[in-house]
This record gives sequence, C-alpha cells and structure tokens, in this order.
Amino acid sequence: MQSLNADFNIRRMERYITLSWQSGAVPVIILTKAELTDDYSEQMLAAQKVAAGAEILAISAKTGLGMDKLMNYLNPGKTLVFLGSSGVGKSSLVNAIAGKDIMETGEIREDDSKGRHTTTRRQLIMMPNGVMIIDTPGMRQLGMFDISIGLGEAYSDVENYIKMCRFSDCSHNNEPGCAVRAAIENGELSAERWESYSKLKREAKYSDDKGVYLRQKQQWHKDVSKWSRQMKKNGKIKK
Repeated sequence: MQSLNADFNIRRMERYITLSWQSGAVPVIILTKAELTDDYSEQMLAAQKVAAGAEILAISAKTGLGMDKLMNYLNPGKTLVFLGSSGVGKSSLVNAIAGKDIMETGEIREDDSKGRHTTTRRQLIMMPNGVMIIDTPGMRQLGMFDISIGLGEAYSDVENYIKMCRFSDCSHNNEPGCAVRAAIENGELSAERWESYSKLKREAKYSDDKGVYLRQKQQWHKDVSKWSRQMKKNGKIKK
C-alpha cells in the first residue's frame, strides 16, 4: 500500500513486490487516498512499469472510490496482509471494509505526509464474511534476505536482459555483448531500475555471506567506475 501523496515511492514499492512474490502471496498494489488528487494517472503508470503481473488499484477509504474492485479479493477463506509505511491508511482501509470503526486511525503530518504508528503490532482480524486480514505496523525500512524467487518475479524485465548477455557470468559493467548495458544506453531499461535490482541483489548477498559480499562490492565499484569513464570518453554520459 502506498498513498497518492508524498508517501508514493517506486523504489520502496519494488521492495514490497519482491518480498510479496517471495512469500508465495499474490501482490496487489493499492494506491490509497485517491481523494487527495484529481489526476493520479502518472502514479498509476509508474506503478505499472514496476509491477508486472500485479493488479493496481486506486482507492479512497474516505469516499469509497475503487472499493468495489478491492472487494473482488475479499472472498471467504482468503487471507489478506496489508503492508505499507505508517500513515498510508491501512487501518482506515480495514475500517472501510468492515463498515465500522474497529481500528484506531491517526492523522498524517501535512509537511511530509508521514504518519504516526497507530498499529504497533500485527493483528489478525476476522471479517463478518469470513475474510481474514492481517494488519501490520507501518514500516520505515524493509530489509532483504532470501529473495531469489521474488526478485525474478518482480524484476522479470531486468532478468530477461541478463539472459541475453553474451557471457553467462557477465558482470554487466564492461564485457562485450552485455545486453543489460546496451538496454540502458538505448533507453529500453532505466538506470534507476537496474540500480534498484542490483541493490536488492547486494543486500540479499550481504545477509547470506558478509565476507563474500564485501569483496564483490569492492570489485563492483571498480567495474562501475571503469565503465563510467569509458562511457564519458565515448560521449554517452555528460561530465
């Protein structure tokens, strides 16, 4: 869940999607507080670019906008887990689904759209129709551990380019025939998307073996510096 205000963050969304796929759940992107803007098409488009295979819903727990589409997931025997930062509207959405105030809600700060933690622990809530909802505390940071499956699902576009590299052990820095670097240079793949993928990969490696991770990180920085100098020399990157 992300709200259509200053909380909207694509990089954080990618993390949630990755962990959702890894867990075996089916991710659904819920953009809350749609009543705050007349046009959220830009946010919807941005979410669609990083959330392949996941439905994206814009809703308003306050006005009821989009709630009918969310109801398609509220089938008896199903369990839903709401994930998002504090102030995103998880508790408000639970109340809207229940049709009554069963969860405490809090106001957000106007200057940065941040909220205080109204939910301080995970709670399993049984709805009258048999749907179970797990409401979680707002998260300020989201670490990565074993995400091998989730990363492939969330970044299928990136991994498709990796498969097209000439060498199977390509480091995607300065090897000939690197499909990843070619895609970045011609605009098919954004550098931000690639960096986000690489960052999550590095975090997962760090949790598995810190020693190996640190050695690989040092080599990665050397390779990136060499590639950047080469790109500047060829006029691909402005100084």
